[in-house]
Amino acid sequence: MNSCSWQNFARLGIIFLVLNSHAVGQEDISDQPAPKAIPIENLLPKFDQNTVAISRSRQFKIKGSDPEMRAAAANLAEEIKDEMLRLLEEKDEWKVPVNVEMRGKYGDPVPLRKTVLKLKYNEVGYEVDIFVHLSRGLHKESYQRAVIEGCLLARSFKDAPKTDEKVPYSVSPWLVEGFAEAIAWRLGQSDRRMYDTLFRHGGLFELKNLFELDGAAYLALDAASKAAFRVSAGAMVMALSEQPDGKAGMRSFLKEASTYSGEIPTLLRQHFPELNLSQSSLSKWWALQLAIKGEVPLAEVMSVFVTDQELGRGLKIRYRNAEGGLDELPLLDWQRVPELTKAERMEAVRLTEDELVRLSLRCFPSFRPLLNEYQLILAKWVAGETKGLNDSLSKLSETRATMVSKSERARDYMDWFEITRARETSGEFNEYLTLKSRLKFQTIPRKDTVSKYLDRLDPLFVIPELRQPNLFPFK
Repeated sequence: MNSCSWQNFARLGIIFLVLNSHAVGQEDISDQPAPKAIPIENLLPKFDQNTVAISRSRQFKIKGSDPEMRAAAANLAEEIKDEMLRLLEEKDEWKVPVNVEMRGKYGDPVPLRKTVLKLKYNEVGYEVDIFVHLSRGLHKESYQRAVIEGCLLARSFKDAPKTDEKVPYSVSPWLVEGFAEAIAWRLGQSDRRMYDTLFRHGGLFELKNLFELDGAAYLALDAASKAAFRVSAGAMVMALSEQPDGKAGMRSFLKEASTYSGEIPTLLRQHFPELNLSQSSLSKWWALQLAIKGEVPLAEVMSVFVTDQELGRGLKIRYRNAEGGLDELPLLDWQRVPELTKAERMEAVRLTEDELVRLSLRCFPSFRPLLNEYQLILAKWVAGETKGLNDSLSKLSETRATMVSKSERARDYMDWFEITRARETSGEFNEYLTLKSRLKFQTIPRKDTVSKYLDRLDPLFVIPELRQPNLFPFK
């Protein structure tokens, strides 16, 4: 048989085997019973206690990710809850569990929301679920907000009757951000200057807007507005809880806050009846809290520039005009003040004298003699002794301008000296530089075949005058 015949015979044999196996396969399948449907639950991984981290109080159950991440999430949740209990002066008597499920991994596309929270009901009762996306790791701030919101929601449903009916609920952003800011303030992690700025400029949020802002509107805010909202909400939460019997009032208020559908000021008046919270009084009380939190401690000394600015704002003469309104003039323009009695002049400079005393506690030390001279000038103006007053005020203004100018020159000189005259390094990076040099010139030799081949080719791609000596020549 020639080669062509053998090839044709082989092709026929392969076709026969394929057709025969196909027929046998069909016959076997037809003889077998139809497969049964497998429940989806059987396809999911079985629940394993080793994949779940249970927090210290056993209220938080964390699953997903790796053991280290679960342990960190459990510990952080307990720390947040402990701080909330301290703010409310309350014992831990939780009844609603909080389940945290971590999804995704680091490097995944960032979702629109890093955390999502929902309330569910089962045969045991209510439970709170928090879903956390790990696209950027465990983001502390968003996770803290989610835990605070979960704890507030768990409080509202702790003693609620167990029913499978859907109960409308909503945790206002001002409560979540308020507790987050109150915790940061207690731990010394908040910035006092934000409170001072909001108090001086009247704040960015009115009281009505603070209470009515919902979750979607909060997410749409820019970073600066979110920071202002957080400080404003924190001042409100701390103002409520720091009043007499404020802790008890806050505890009872939080029981209804998540399920209440009316106006928040009405609910506040129910749980804080002794405070007489009208719309205007609540706004003033809130502003007072901003002022108290923004007050600068005595240990913080002002710079020359800040002291001069504060002094310029405080040197005013305030008096009543013919219509009964309040007019204000700089001290340098005292001659424009209309004729006043001695009692009226004393009242016109009373706030200025108080401001000078307050400023003397924290001003730059070299300004204290100037403050004393301004006090003497005010006393002379009240007494009607105005001779030489303009010359004294002009000399003080020139002295202040000179001090500010010298301060700026001194700062610029120090910056210049630091940049151009420094001859010694701090030594902070010596170990890093030594390691870098060692790794560059003392590479670890590799004796495998591929490394030897690459070592031979490496000189071909280096300019001759830039070649380094071969520390480990090929042998």
